[in-house]
Amino acid sequence: MSTQERLEALEVKAAFMEDMLDQLNLTIYRQQQQIDQLTREVVQLRQQQPEGGTVARSLRDELPPHY
Repeated sequence: MSTQERLEALEVKAAFMEDMLDQLNLTIYRQQQQIDQLTREVVQLRQQQPEGGTVARSLRDELPPHY
């Protein structure tokens, strides 16, 4: 394999790696956006939760459906 062929092979690999890096960066960016959105939703749900964090339930609600 000549030096020129080896250089071209390395350039091709570098180009593929650069493309893959761009794709991974985009994936990370999208995942961070999703994490941020989910965090906002959790905050909203916590604000909707009644004070004390527990909901009074009837013991009937605890019975299995076959009773």
